[in-house]
Amino acid sequence: MTAAEPGTRAATDARRDPRVAVVVITHQRRDELLVALERLIALPEQPHVVVVDNGSTDGTAEAVRTRFPQVELIASPENLGAVGRNLGVARLDTPYVAFCDDDTWWEPGALRTAADTLDAHPRLAVVTARILVEPGSTEDPIVAELRDSPVRGAEWLPGPALGSFLAGASVLRREAFDEVGGFSERLWLGGEEELMAGDLAARGWELCYLPALTVHHQASTARDPHKRRADGIRNTLWTTWLRRPIRPALRRTVHLLRTVPRDRVTARGLVQAVRGLPWVLRERRVLPPHAEARFAALEAAQRTSAARKYVS
Repeated sequence: MTAAEPGTRAATDARRDPRVAVVVITHQRRDELLVALERLIALPEQPHVVVVDNGSTDGTAEAVRTRFPQVELIASPENLGAVGRNLGVARLDTPYVAFCDDDTWWEPGALRTAADTLDAHPRLAVVTARILVEPGSTEDPIVAELRDSPVRGAEWLPGPALGSFLAGASVLRREAFDEVGGFSERLWLGGEEELMAGDLAARGWELCYLPALTVHHQASTARDPHKRRADGIRNTLWTTWLRRPIRPALRRTVHLLRTVPRDRVTARGLVQAVRGLPWVLRERRVLPPHAEARFAALEAAQRTSAARKYVS
């Protein structure tokens, strides 16, 4: 057995892929996170995994230290939302970063495929995976929209062009992520990807759906759906008025106001959005036409989407 150990280590090293690491953000989901980490550390790519604990009080940080000493832990005293991913990325030196939520995990081999694809296409910033809902491994309804994306991108793209992406199911090019400054501190969490996607497109980067990649999602029950909805409404309006021309911004605002539930949760999101108007107008920077065209192409799909409704 002892004589075989060097060969075993060599085989493991040969499987490792140093090009891609994983960043996971979590908050108050210790049990779900531990399940996800079990799967991530078992991946054949053997990625370096960074967990950003966003101020959990349920023993998450101590559980990660005890159960997974090989995982790098950042224990934030406060809930940073999506900005926690920025902290995780800052710890890495890999050219590519795969994001995970604490209730998602990557299929074995997917990270290597993503790295190969990004290697082959230097102007591709984001590849988004097919999402299978667990238990049962059924496709998430959003997959059909990704597959049938109406966005027009470069002819060389290895999959359908996207106007935005899903962070918990995507691998990003570190260079592009840094170029746009990571996720916005203003938006915190909830649809934060749309602003980044617009800024990436404005700088000439491409995003695409890659069906060869698979992420599994077993939705946690430990969530506040009302807060998620209020924040999502707020962030949609902020992103719209930060980047869209006047007429498209008005169209999307009117559509949102007509279709969201008329209740206190919606009112809270709208009040937050209005309170942010001074800084939104101060920092407003309209997308160039080629980037705006991607958002415009999505308008019809957004109006009919079964997977993008503001309900809780």
